[in-house]
Amino acid sequence: MNTMAATKPGSSWARWLRAGREGLARLTGLTPAGFGVLAVAVVCWFLGKLIAGRVLYLIAYGLGLVLVVAFVTGRRPLPLEGERSDARPRLAQGETITMEVKLKAARRLSTFILEERLPTALGETPRVPITSLEGGDPIVHDYKLVCSRRGVFNLGPLVAKWGDPFGFTERQAVLVEPAEVLVHPAVEYVHDRPLTRLFEDPPIRPPVSKPWPQGLEFYGMRAYAPGDDIRRIVWRAFARTGQVLVRESEQGITDKMTILLDQDRRYHSPGDPSLSFEAGVKAAASVGVRHLREGYQVTLEGNEARLLAPLRGGRTQMRFLDALARVERSPEPLTSAIIRLVSDPSRDTHVVVITPRLDADAASRLNFLLQRGVSVLVAALMWDEESADTLGVASSLGCQVVEIRPNTPLAVSFRREVGAGIR
Repeated sequence: MNTMAATKPGSSWARWLRAGREGLARLTGLTPAGFGVLAVAVVCWFLGKLIAGRVLYLIAYGLGLVLVVAFVTGRRPLPLEGERSDARPRLAQGETITMEVKLKAARRLSTFILEERLPTALGETPRVPITSLEGGDPIVHDYKLVCSRRGVFNLGPLVAKWGDPFGFTERQAVLVEPAEVLVHPAVEYVHDRPLTRLFEDPPIRPPVSKPWPQGLEFYGMRAYAPGDDIRRIVWRAFARTGQVLVRESEQGITDKMTILLDQDRRYHSPGDPSLSFEAGVKAAASVGVRHLREGYQVTLEGNEARLLAPLRGGRTQMRFLDALARVERSPEPLTSAIIRLVSDPSRDTHVVVITPRLDADAASRLNFLLQRGVSVLVAALMWDEESADTLGVASSLGCQVVEIRPNTPLAVSFRREVGAGIR
């Protein structure tokens, strides 16, 4: 098994120049050396015309004949078949997998290049020169696929390049068509405290609380009753007391959650990818996946429209992550999304607003939700000094507030509340 070598990463200008050169080569079939020969032939022909030099004419026509011979010798197609190992259509950000490419030729081939075209986010384009391939004997090459950022990408196409013995022309054939790959955002284990009762005295549920088999925090133990899940039995307590006790978890104030991801490009950090926006997507993925696994109903909202209809259950987390893999920034303000939430008559939903900036207009609309008794958590994406204003504005409204900073684990961010909140 051979390993496909990846090209060394260069500057954006060098990548742009290489892409332009490859596009021109595909259009004309000439390599840089072939363009050089063509340029010399043209210059010699014009000089011969100006000074009536027969030698220059002979040089120009000779170089032209060489190019014609190169085109003829390199025109023959390669009887080559390629097969790419099945890549999973969904990958996780930060994941590295090994891809395999199998080649098989009908006759003996020599001197061609195998290339798998990849977007920058999935790694550098691997290229491997193949000096000889015997007919009928398949060979396998492999390369690493590194998912450095989330998004939707095309893997491939897988192409073979060959030319004439002089290196003046180049032809290529697509062996395997491109395949779409979704890279899901990274997920951390987070705990949204506003969904749980911190204490109860007397022990009664809040008005919109719904019974649920399992909550998020350990609440206490009680005697085993027929029908209880045996996985909830506390065997250590049985060893100490001799009584069969089961673990009870603390119930939430609601089993419905709405995650509002602010897509307003004006307030997110510049660049592609935007660090603040990617941090917001990661926070939305972490909160949503956690609560889908716990059995909650999760809805994903964006600035322009609802990104995903209500989902429930751990089996739906793949659809949730698919939507976050495709989400991008938008010119629509956060106010539009909050107005949609205000128009929703239901009040038994916990709203998580993930935003880098809560301006006055958005804050006034958010206050309408709070006045209706809706539970609201504001996750402030702290990437510049102006983002710090979001903490004060959200806290003054009575929201639960957490701050998400770069290089800080989300579990730590969601445990440290800034605003006291009023419910």
